[in-house]
Amino acid sequence: MTTLLLVRHGETVDNANHIMQGQTQGELNDNGWCQAEEVARKLACEKVDAVVSSDLKRSYDTASVVARYHQLEVITTPLLRERDWGSFTGRYIPDLKDEKWPSDIETLDHLQQRANDFLGFVTSRFAGCRVVAVGHGIINKAIQSVFYGLPMKEVRPMANCEIRVLELA
Repeated sequence: MTTLLLVRHGETVDNANHIMQGQTQGELNDNGWCQAEEVARKLACEKVDAVVSSDLKRSYDTASVVARYHQLEVITTPLLRERDWGSFTGRYIPDLKDEKWPSDIETLDHLQQRANDFLGFVTSRFAGCRVVAVGHGIINKAIQSVFYGLPMKEVRPMANCEIRVLELA
């Protein structure tokens, strides 16, 4: 059995300012660094065999704090990147409420395929291990959607540095 401890990165400057980050690097704010330290302390007593992260800075920085407690290197993968929000990237989220979605946003089908590929990556590379994976709000939702066989809208959003445990076969 492979155990996936799925974590969302710490709060960023753009999270706090309601900016659509998408696949931009992002920067943890002071609260985000505190959240990363808090989740790392929560996981410090857990058996952790690997720490995997999105290759975007905000997730990597969060994962690095967790990895330090276990003397592990962070393994990065673009499979854990946040959804590509296309031309919505960098925009103030409340302003997007009534806008027509542009065609350059990553489709849900593609997002869920990446989530499925990530689950396959974890089960093949880390069979029988306990893996902390630090991703983003929407990709983490997609991973859970694929894992549980639920529509994305039925998966509860994750708070910054929240942990969800998935037992993979």
